[in-house]
Amino acid sequence: MKYVLMFTSRPDLDAAVPAERQQEVYQAIFGWFQQNGAAITDSGAELQGQETATTVKSGDGGGDPVVVDGPFIEGKESIGGFSIIDVPDLDAAIALAKSWPSLALPGVAVEIRPIVDHAAM
Repeated sequence: MKYVLMFTSRPDLDAAVPAERQQEVYQAIFGWFQQNGAAITDSGAELQGQETATTVKSGDGGGDPVVVDGPFIEGKESIGGFSIIDVPDLDAAIALAKSWPSLALPGVAVEIRPIVDHAAM
């Protein structure tokens, strides 16, 4: 079954992590992708900071779509990247997510969502 792993963090907490610790975790992330390559169907992408985001959202009262600077969702967490994995079940996806190296840093999470398989419908 295919799942999307969305890697989230809190920019306010990220800023407090010393540069050398950030580099250590980044190196571990590269190793994580190599170690789990068989399950990763699309390595996805690392996203630029939320300050670079542009959002297109529905207009008030069903009007024309509106373009706004920044992310639409107001929250402390920010999605920093994503990957698509293909594993037997949710338990396997959870096990893979638990090994994400950045979880050693404060405020980091991995959100797991199953992908809709339209072919199976």
